[in-house]
Amino acid sequence: MSDTANLFHVSSLRNRQSIARHGLDWTRMGAAPGIAGSRRPEVEGIFLCRSEEEAGFFLRINNTGGPVDLWAVDGIDEALLLDNGSGFGYVPGRIPAAQVRLVRSDIPPQLDS
Repeated sequence: MSDTANLFHVSSLRNRQSIARHGLDWTRMGAAPGIAGSRRPEVEGIFLCRSEEEAGFFLRINNTGGPVDLWAVDGIDEALLLDNGSGFGYVPGRIPAAQVRLVRSDIPPQLDS
């Protein structure tokens, strides 16, 4: 069994071109706020979800002001994920574009009914 897994990342669609070109890089944050609404990186790394179900939480809390994309991330060992105290995992570093692929795009904000 491989120690690398398909992980997921949720980001504003305004970041799509940058992610496709440069991968996931917290130093390039600026085109849109983070999913939780932050204007600056919360950590020097990339938050990742262990499943599409966990990513669903971030789709629901979307505070970017618009639609988001869901990216699959390959080649990351889950054991490398750290917790900044929020309970969510992040990898300390950048993730090259070759390791990410867009799996769902233009997901509208999910309004509570």
